[in-house]
Amino acid sequence: MRDLDQALDAAISAEERQLLKSIGEEPGFFGQTLSTFGGRTGWVNVILMLVQGVAFVAGAWAAFNFFAASDVLVALRWGLPSAVLLLMSLMIKLALWPTIQTDRVLRELKRMELLMAHRQAARRA
Repeated sequence: MRDLDQALDAAISAEERQLLKSIGEEPGFFGQTLSTFGGRTGWVNVILMLVQGVAFVAGAWAAFNFFAASDVLVALRWGLPSAVLLLMSLMIKLALWPTIQTDRVLRELKRMELLMAHRQAARRA
């Protein structure tokens, strides 16, 4: 991967280098995660995370009551909702991963577009 980055850097002009610097490096994990809360659909992700947080807290509370139950029927009344809420919480959180992956792919596509534009300009010259 580093060889490709070095080859790209050597092949681009000063103007394109400035454009690549404006795009910047790929952000870290936390930067990518926090970027899902911005943009046009960021509000949807905020609501999803709020629902996920409520489901997790409710599932943890039900799990605590499940382990504190002394009767089998009472344990089932707390255990089944606990399992459902905790799994629902996990699935909502995992639903945000495709958004992060899409952002990474789009960033790399921008870099490839710059490389292709440079090669076309070099062929014309």
